[in-house]
Amino acid sequence: MGCGKVFLGVVGLIVVITLISVPVAIYLNRDHSASKRLFTFADYFNDTIRYKKYGVYWISDSEYLHKAKDGNVFLHNVETRELSLFLSNTTFVRRSEPFCSSVPPRCSAEPYPVQYLAFAPTGNMLAYVWRYNIYLKQSAATAPIQVTQNGEENRILNGVPDWAYEEEVFASSEAMWWSTTGKFLAYLELNDTSVHTIDYPWFGSGQYPETIAIPYPKAGSTIPKAKLFVIDSANPLKPFPELVLFYDHYLSSVTWVTDERVAVQWLKRRQNHVLLQIYDFDGSNWTKFEQMSKTGWIGQYNPARPFFAEDKISFYRVMSDSKGYKHIHYITNAMPITSGTWEVMYISKLTSSAIYFISNEHMGRPEIQILEDNSELESILKEASFPTDLWYQMMLPPNFDKSKKYPLLIYVYGGPASQTTDFSFRLGWSTYLASTEGVIVANFDGRGSGYQGDEVMHAIYQRLGTYEVEDQISAVRKFIDMGFIDTERIAIWGWSYGGYVTSMALGAGTGLFKCGIAVAPVAKWDYYDAVYTERYMSRPDENVDGYKNSTVMSRAKNFQSVEYLLIHGTADDNVHFQQAAQISKALVDEKVDFEAMWYTDKDHTLAGSARYHVYNHMTHFLQKCFAKTK
Repeated sequence: MGCGKVFLGVVGLIVVITLISVPVAIYLNRDHSASKRLFTFADYFNDTIRYKKYGVYWISDSEYLHKAKDGNVFLHNVETRELSLFLSNTTFVRRSEPFCSSVPPRCSAEPYPVQYLAFAPTGNMLAYVWRYNIYLKQSAATAPIQVTQNGEENRILNGVPDWAYEEEVFASSEAMWWSTTGKFLAYLELNDTSVHTIDYPWFGSGQYPETIAIPYPKAGSTIPKAKLFVIDSANPLKPFPELVLFYDHYLSSVTWVTDERVAVQWLKRRQNHVLLQIYDFDGSNWTKFEQMSKTGWIGQYNPARPFFAEDKISFYRVMSDSKGYKHIHYITNAMPITSGTWEVMYISKLTSSAIYFISNEHMGRPEIQILEDNSELESILKEASFPTDLWYQMMLPPNFDKSKKYPLLIYVYGGPASQTTDFSFRLGWSTYLASTEGVIVANFDGRGSGYQGDEVMHAIYQRLGTYEVEDQISAVRKFIDMGFIDTERIAIWGWSYGGYVTSMALGAGTGLFKCGIAVAPVAKWDYYDAVYTERYMSRPDENVDGYKNSTVMSRAKNFQSVEYLLIHGTADDNVHFQQAAQISKALVDEKVDFEAMWYTDKDHTLAGSARYHVYNHMTHFLQKCFAKTK
């Protein structure tokens, strides 16, 4: 992945392109000393070996703030190289007593929390969401004004997203947007009244379990109704007419262009058609831009947001070019600004003279300025015996000998537009397995993965559970051909979508895998949320065979010949425990002997006390699987 900079002329033409790439080189450990210590299971969970980060907060085009180890905050000027103390560490010393506060206005023993708060870009106005209604404070001295009255949990949500929008559309917990100076406030109203709920037990410690209910639109079911409202902060009780489309849709993004012009992206339910509507509140200009995909869905996951030029009507946006690669386009006429068989991930910044963007065009590691050299970590690594990274993201055990045979573990995610094979530095469970247990850990991005063009990514459109699974199996065969894989000790594992691919690969009946681990897997796409599933599969009544042929349960009989560990949390609000329950039922019906581990009241992440347990349990499972039989 690289950072790009495009210098623009007066009409947005390319003058010069300068590209800066992040590290992508592969470093091989040539030191075969047996005296070095191994990276252990305890190292992974106790963070005894970890890298440091250098955090920056940009406050202008040339200045950023950085908090040092001692707690002091320094102002850095990248042009003059000047460094000055911005805030002393004594600023952060607590000088107040704890207090209970409720907004608005009555206090109770357990006040209902403010769900979201946003200050206006200028002045001291703020808006916040409390009990799914929006309140506006025009100044610190004035009482809050209740803007909406209809907010109700699990029914009408104002200013905050529901589960589906937070997880699949916005990837955030906010649904309010101030205009450039705070004159207007836009907010989303979501109506979940007709959305079916998922109900699951919360066991807790009481005599009876509680029931958690969350509106959760599954594939083919009713989705939330989205409306966008805009209010004048000086007169918040008289909103402008609602902005809404008259068909099943999602509100994808809201971008304020000026204080009185807002750009809204509406995405049709099938997510292959996006409408960007520019609204002017004086009624003088209503402009729209439409984009359709003929081969799949729009964007990587969602349409990229627009970056408006100085004329405040034309804009730049990342979208697929005629060859299916994501590049920056200048709209009004969709003129490509970048091109080639590589992709732009996103635009970082637009100025009057340049576009800054992230891409995967070039490899290399030019040094700009070292912010954190991690010298302490480097000295630790020199004394430890770590696995070796090779192409295909294969991690080899220390003192690797290609004349020997090693067990192989495939780590897979495999979801649409995803990427697991990259050049990021990681110390994780895979590192431990390769370093201490002598396991080769490999991963591979097959068809359906991102950043290689639409032809690769859209290959699994309408057919999840096919090519992305087949390609993992093909990769295993290629690894076997390398000559150092023990064909009697091959395993595969994954989490979430990776658990689904793992299960589908084990159920393919190839005879390649001895065992596999599926954590929180999807079992049947009818059971997953509509936003995600329909993006790739359309609705069940539009793709009957695609849904029918993509279930784990249909392959249950093939699990007779593999060792299978199924793991799930009972309070998973993302991939519901229902999915694992259906896999379990199908395996029992086929008289398959398998292992299962559930985690009570744990969600999709299996965090907290479960985290150590799940990795420890998976380790023991693999040790048994890879134990050589006499």
